[in-house]
Amino acid sequence: MYRAIICLLMLTLVSGCSDQWGWYVVDPTTKNGAVNLQFLLSGLYYTVLLSVTAISISVVVGLLIALPGLSSNRSMRVVSRTYVEVVRAVPILVLILWVYYGLPQLSGLTITVFWAGVIALALSDSAFEAEIFRAGIQSIAKGQYEAAHSISLSYADTMRFVILPQAIRRILPALGNQLVYMLKMSSLVSVIGMQELTRKANELVVSEYRPLEIYTILVLEYLVLILIVSAGVRWLERRMQSDERN
Repeated sequence: MYRAIICLLMLTLVSGCSDQWGWYVVDPTTKNGAVNLQFLLSGLYYTVLLSVTAISISVVVGLLIALPGLSSNRSMRVVSRTYVEVVRAVPILVLILWVYYGLPQLSGLTITVFWAGVIALALSDSAFEAEIFRAGIQSIAKGQYEAAHSISLSYADTMRFVILPQAIRRILPALGNQLVYMLKMSSLVSVIGMQELTRKANELVVSEYRPLEIYTILVLEYLVLILIVSAGVRWLERRMQSDERN
């Protein structure tokens, strides 16, 4: 179905307004068009690497923030809630600029464009991940905690072996949505020079002066990438549900 949608969209774009659009800049049958397409696709590696690295870190940080938020200790809950509210209030673009330009001055360390993007995206997403984990853990019945306590499991073992496996099955769709969100937000890292898909498209527009055609290809690149990721998340969700039934 996805391929049919993409083919239909491509056919519409190519056939419509053909007298006004300069598709020669991305025509794979010409040498220049093939080089331009290869240049655009070269940013795919950094887009995926940036997004996967950032969300891997944000999931871990989000879990570490969520657990204190479920504690009976009021101070720990306040710290967790403060972190979530403050980080969620800062726009991602502003956070990217602050990490890249401001953090080196505060820490005295040199941060590459890649790691500045990873840190900013991971920080921003960790607040959302914390809320996702909190909701997932709170959805588990209290009987599960009582059963774990009855066999003398510690809090850490209860979370590791009983609660989190069940919670992850429930929050997997939300985690998949965050990965899709991360893929889209990674385009903002282009403002600090990250050579991902959006940056490559911007550079090609400057040299070819055909923004409509080049950004159309950029839209299709993100569309295909996100459809693939969404399909993978749904497959994993079905697999985990099947394992749970068995």
